[in-house]
Amino acid sequence: MEPRLGQLLVEAGVLSASQVARILEAQAHAGEPFGLLAERLFGVDPVVVENAWADQYVRLSRCVDPRTERIDPDALAMVTPRQAWQFRVLPIRFEPCELMLATTREHLRRALRFAVNVLGVPAFVVLSDPLALGEALCRHMPMPGLTPAAVSDGALERLLTGIRGVA
Repeated sequence: MEPRLGQLLVEAGVLSASQVARILEAQAHAGEPFGLLAERLFGVDPVVVENAWADQYVRLSRCVDPRTERIDPDALAMVTPRQAWQFRVLPIRFEPCELMLATTREHLRRALRFAVNVLGVPAFVVLSDPLALGEALCRHMPMPGLTPAAVSDGALERLLTGIRGVA
């Protein structure tokens, strides 16, 4: 059974079981998202809700090795190399009409926001080991100065800061 957001917030000590029940009751009447109601009714920090939601997504998501996946050139064309590295996403393919994107657990929230706000196509995210994602990005979305380790070592941020400093 998939973990529910309320259950995760109880496990984290953020909400009690009775608070979850009150939120579910309000949700049945208002039809609003659970996290929004937790924030409004009990003052739960939006970052805490987002972290619990990301944890829920991680538990439901599958893991892939993007180095061995079949990569569709049409999927790759959905993002620029800069976007791929900035958001740590690698478009893999369409399955069947949703874009599969690989990212790491660490970059999941950023990748999901990118997928929802920028791509303009239905997408879902699968998880990858950082080094495997970095190697696949180097192969399919190369950028000068970036190595596979840049997915998690901060090199991209240093590169972007240097570019901004020159402008």
